[in-house]
This record gives sequence, structure tokens and C-alpha cells, in this order.
Amino acid sequence: MLTTDQIRSQVAYWSKYATDTQSRGHGDGVILCGRRRRTASLSISLLPPESPVQYLRPDGTLHDNMPNLGLSSEELVDMYRSMVRTRTLDTLAISLQRQGQLGVWASVRGQEGAQIGCAFAMADNDWAFATYREHGISLRKGVPFASLLRQYKGEWFGLFDPKEYGFAPHSIPIATHLLHAVGYAHAARLSGDDIVVFGFVGDGATSEGDFHEALNFASVLDAPVVFFVQNNGYAISTPTRAQTRAPSIAHKAIGYGMQGYQVDGNDVLASYNITRVAAAEARATGRPSLIEAHTYRMQPHTTADDDTRYRTDAEAEAWVEKDPILRLERLLRSTGDLTDDLIEAINQAANEESLSVRAEVTGAQAPAVAEAFSHVYLNPPAHLLDQRDAVLAEIEEAGL
Repeated sequence: MLTTDQIRSQVAYWSKYATDTQSRGHGDGVILCGRRRRTASLSISLLPPESPVQYLRPDGTLHDNMPNLGLSSEELVDMYRSMVRTRTLDTLAISLQRQGQLGVWASVRGQEGAQIGCAFAMADNDWAFATYREHGISLRKGVPFASLLRQYKGEWFGLFDPKEYGFAPHSIPIATHLLHAVGYAHAARLSGDDIVVFGFVGDGATSEGDFHEALNFASVLDAPVVFFVQNNGYAISTPTRAQTRAPSIAHKAIGYGMQGYQVDGNDVLASYNITRVAAAEARATGRPSLIEAHTYRMQPHTTADDDTRYRTDAEAEAWVEKDPILRLERLLRSTGDLTDDLIEAINQAANEESLSVRAEVTGAQAPAVAEAFSHVYLNPPAHLLDQRDAVLAEIEEAGL
């Protein structure tokens, strides 16, 4: 695996080689193996830093290199409150799944810093195209949490209007929604709408063809998209080292002519600022970018996964001290902005919301079976109607 310095050295070498070759009369190309190949200009500036950007250490102290983020004490506490709320409701969802109320659940525990930091950098009219794990993003965008849970209970697909919240329905297929994000951003730019579209994926999605197609389209079309990759260490059971030979996922950005960023995803402040920079660039120029947020999921991939098959307890324990909530709590306690009483009030509010969501989800009635056939086609084909009639007949015969 090449380091960033080695890549910079090779970029400089081949750029000079191309220039020297052109000066020797080979025109706009380089002669390789008897064929002329056009050489695009390479920009070393597009390379991300070799180490993820971090402002807030795990012990709650700040690095001297942290810029002025312009965040008030109230906003910092709100970041903490949002992370606690996300974790509390996520814990509720796991409990509901264990009780048979949900079919499956993908926990966000451990990734709250990456998501809440990013969400705070989004404008109200920006759009999010998410996977099945962006619960912190959906909550900050105002999507009712009960509506998401009822989707996993097997009811309607989302139960909310995406246009009302600027949040597209969760995408279960891996990376396909990134192409939708690019299309939406391209249409918005053509329409003159001042928005940035955020496309969220995990590290495993970067091995999908849709990921690469989306980045290429976004770059070619100057679509204002921020691709936000939460590298939580594993694509289900496959570790990141088996996903790519690049120094980082962020380094892939240079291949599409876009800026790449690496950030400590468990540092909510760094996540916020890097996203803010990327979003500002997209809003001003239409240029897309790629952010890799290094984080760790503290729960299995989903409630159907057994993570003991591929990682050790010691590995997970090592990340406990890097917990994004604990990290910000330590900082705010040291500044006096977070007290025991305020923490108790924040936890109580989150628990009360959790009880309310639980009541709504467990009390919801299952939709009629016929609805599964009602909104597939505008003009249903005969074979679908036959299937519907057969299913309804079986239900009637069973007395259900």
C-alpha cells in the first residue's frame, strides 16, 4: 500500500515525465508500449491528508490546530443532546427488534459523532440520501423516528413525505441511492436551486460499481454532492483492509478529480467542520467531494449478525474510550457547559421520547395484506391481480 508521500512523489514524477515527453515532440500524449495515451493534468492538492483531521482528543482536550468553528456553548450542548437522543432511540429500536416488533435493525451506536457533526453542517434545505444506518441524520432532519421503525415493522415504506424533510427513503440496496443523489443534485443545479445533496454510505459500499459511477457522474456534471463515507471498520464481516489497497477511501477522490477529506468520525467537531468546508465548496462552485469519516460501530452489523465471528471483545473495548458522546461530554464538563443536572435532564427527555415512540410503534396496526398489491402498478397486470385474489382467498379460508 502506498503512502500519501509516495503517491505525491509518483504524481510529481509522471507529471514531469508527461511534460518532458511533450517537449520532445510527442504532442499531447505519452508514448507507452507503442501507443499514444492522453495524459490528464494531475493535481496534488486534491490528495487528502494522510491522517484523519482531529480537533477533539478522546480525553476531551482540544488540539491547538483547531480553527474557530463559530459554535456557541448552546450549540455544542445541542450536539451532545442530539447524540444522546440518537443513541437512546437506537437502543429502543434494538429492544423492539428483540421483542419481535421489528424484523431487523441496523444500529448506529458509535457513529453518532460522524452523523451529528455532518448534520449540523447541513442547511435546512439540503437533501440527504441515506442507507439503513443514518438514524442521526434522519433525526436532525426532523423525520419522525416512529415512522422509520414502522417501516422495519413491515408497514409502509417510510410513512413520511421525503420532500417535507429533505430526506429520501432509506436505501437497503448498497450504493444504488448515490446515483439518485447525483441525479437530484444535477437537476437542482439546472433549476437554480441553492442546495447541496449528501450521499451517505459505509466503507463496504465503496466496492460497489454504483459508488464509482456516482462519483464519476457527479464530477463530470459538476453536481453539488458531498459523498460521506462512514468507515466503521467492517462491511458486515469484511474488514476495510480487504476492501481497498488505497491508503484510504478518501484517496479515491483524486481519480474523479474531486477533493478528498479524512476526518476522525468520533470527533463531532472535526466532522462538523470538514463537512462545512465541503458543503461550502459544493454550494459555491458545484464541485462534489468525498469525505471519509473513520469511526466504529459498537453493535453488530444488524440484529441478524453475529459479530463475534470476525472481531474480538478486546477490539471493541479499545473503542469505548473513543466514544463520541463521552468525548464531547468530557470537553463540556471541563468548560462548565455540561453539569450533572443538565445531563440528567437530557437523558430524561430522550427516555420520555423513547417511551412515546415505543407506544406508537407497538400500538400500530398491521396494514391490510391487499395493500401490498395496491401501489405497484398504475394499471396492475393480470398475473398480479391473480396473485392478490389467491392470497386473499387463502386468508378468508383460514378465517384470518
